[in-house]
Amino acid sequence: MKSPKEERTFVIIKPDGVRKGLVGEILKRFEQRDMKIVALEMFVATRGEMDSHYPKEDAWIRRLGEKTMATYVKYGYDIKRDFGTGDLVRVGKVVRGWLLDYMSSAPMVKMVVQGVHAVDMVRKIVGPTMPYLAEMGTIRGDFSADSPTNANAERRAVYNLVHASETPEEAKHEIEHWFGKKGAIFKYKRFGIDE
Repeated sequence: MKSPKEERTFVIIKPDGVRKGLVGEILKRFEQRDMKIVALEMFVATRGEMDSHYPKEDAWIRRLGEKTMATYVKYGYDIKRDFGTGDLVRVGKVVRGWLLDYMSSAPMVKMVVQGVHAVDMVRKIVGPTMPYLAEMGTIRGDFSADSPTNANAERRAVYNLVHASETPEEAKHEIEHWFGKKGAIFKYKRFGIDE
């Protein structure tokens, strides 16, 4: 049986996180919470690689459309005016396209983070997807103030610094996608944590 200390998750520091000079700070946040960085690489993704990273199922794409619609309703904006449609799948496809464009636009840092309940812990450290909703003390709450209304008006993805796997299954898929089944994932002991 695997130890809970061996759960792994996948993280990308997005172009805005790299451009803001936050790579060291983000790594520090994970390590301060007893997480281990077991794989790390700076890279530039192709649009095709990002297309394989993000789900293509209609349910996931519809969820993007629903989130966009919720923002438009909350702030009284007209989604049909900006997207030419109210169809949530079509809106989701547009937003997904912006995400692919952004994530393939500049260098990023990919990593595998390991530790107790790594998926949930990393998501807690990172904060909610929308930076304007993230609490101070989280990565997004401390270093980003972007909102979906700004992003939609500028026809781009939300700048939220970091991608972190949402589930253990998603983490497994993303680790294999970005590091391969036999990728360079290291095993080591941290002083005072693994002893």
